[in-house]
Amino acid sequence: MEAADLFLGKAASDLAAARLLAGDDDQEDDVVGFHAQLVVEKSLKAVVAVRSLEIPRSHDLGLLIRLPDSAGRRLPKEIREPDWLNPVGGHSAIRPAGATLDRSLAVEVATRSLLWARERVNAARKDEHAG
Repeated sequence: MEAADLFLGKAASDLAAARLLAGDDDQEDDVVGFHAQLVVEKSLKAVVAVRSLEIPRSHDLGLLIRLPDSAGRRLPKEIREPDWLNPVGGHSAIRPAGATLDRSLAVEVATRSLLWARERVNAARKDEHAG
């Protein structure tokens, strides 16, 4: 549980940064998207950690998104299909020139991701104590 708690704490910190940066017009979309992506990444890693699976040293959301599913934890659609992150497709916070990030949606999905991960970690704690 220690690793899961560490990832959840770091995801919460990145969420606070994403929220703050999203309201600053002087910040580029890539900066906001980067922190939102980190929230999703660390949330996914928390769920992987609590399931006692090996935590990949990767920032590839495509890879990380598949891991909780294989552990029997179905991801919410907005996390599984991160079009909010890159409107032209892909799992990267780097967008082509001219593409914009819906900052509100990015922060909303990041928030949902963290809430989802907290629920999974708390459920695993209950299972651990019940078993």
